Amino acid sequence: MKQEVTLGNIMVDCDDEQKLQTFYGELLGWEMCELFARPAVKSSNGIVFLFIEEPDYIRPVWPEKDGEQQKQMHFDFQVDDVLLMAKKAESLGAIKANDQFGGDDFITMIDPAGHPFCLCRE
Repeated sequence: MKQEVTLGNIMVDCDDEQKLQTFYGELLGWEMCELFARPAVKSSNGIVFLFIEEPDYIRPVWPEKDGEQQKQMHFDFQVDDVLLMAKKAESLGAIKANDQFGGDDFITMIDPAGHPFCLCRE
């Protein structure tokens, strides 16, 4: 019998865990909580992002550049209105990435800790 492994939580490294918790909680409309003594946000269907402040955190550069800190992963969020959510993200402290590759399908943003994420047309 094959036992499937399920994804538990996603830990996000950053330089300010409270700031990133607030950013994602407000952007996504997820519950702000604490889990395993870490600031976290939780969706209504149980997806959890935990945030951990790392003393030697180095912001990733996007798009990637040789010799610079590479992104390790990024989030794609499906939204009803890409432009409206991009404006909301900016009001919460994100910036629109200089390089865009999504056309009308998605906008790449950079969160306050430097992580790229995409707001994708649902």
